[in-house]
Amino acid sequence: MSVALRRGRITALRRRDSILDLKSLAILCDPHTNEAAWERTLDLADFHRLTVYDATYLELALRRSIPLATRDGDLRKAAILEDIGLLGM
Repeated sequence: MSVALRRGRITALRRRDSILDLKSLAILCDPHTNEAAWERTLDLADFHRLTVYDATYLELALRRSIPLATRDGDLRKAAILEDIGLLGM
């Protein structure tokens, strides 16, 4: 959000409100991501030609059988190929 603020895409007030929204969420860390990151995630990144960052979301959606929310075209294509549900758009 700092980059968005510097580039004038959001205001300082919007950033503060967004942080407050995030703080109110019950965010959990997935305990199995570390195990998957070194094999399955890298395989997905290579196979779908994704960044490891994007492949992490793909791997998590696959493993947890949950839909993926993304606007990234390459990640959406990979999700479709992996038969992962997509939210939005």
